[in-house]
Amino acid sequence: MSRAKDREPRPRRARGAQESLAQIVLVFESVIVFLAGLVVYGLNVLPEGIADWWGIVGGSVLALLMIAASGTVRWRWGIITGWVLQVVLLAGALLVPAIVIVVLVFGGIWAYATIKGAALDRRNAHLAAELADANGD
Repeated sequence: MSRAKDREPRPRRARGAQESLAQIVLVFESVIVFLAGLVVYGLNVLPEGIADWWGIVGGSVLALLMIAASGTVRWRWGIITGWVLQVVLLAGALLVPAIVIVVLVFGGIWAYATIKGAALDRRNAHLAAELADANGD
């Protein structure tokens, strides 16, 4: 018999609201950022001397960084990395002012996800502690 069948499956790690919401926002935002890079390329809006294909490269790199950062949001530095990526996207709005719309929408969702998610996690921890005290544990 296989030893793998005899082992009990490892329980899944509990994820908080902040982590779950932050991951969702970054992954969805990465798709929009990639598409924004295609828009930068298609509109030929980069300054003189910069090849238009750098729009695709910039959008792709930022999108990949957002996907990578979504895996680190369980730690405080991962949340900070997400905020830094929001600022980098805002810097892209200097080249294409329409990106400000993406920054406002997803930056607002990111702020809500991280701030309200942390508040929900604190509330849930408080309720769990109260429940444990009520049960005598």
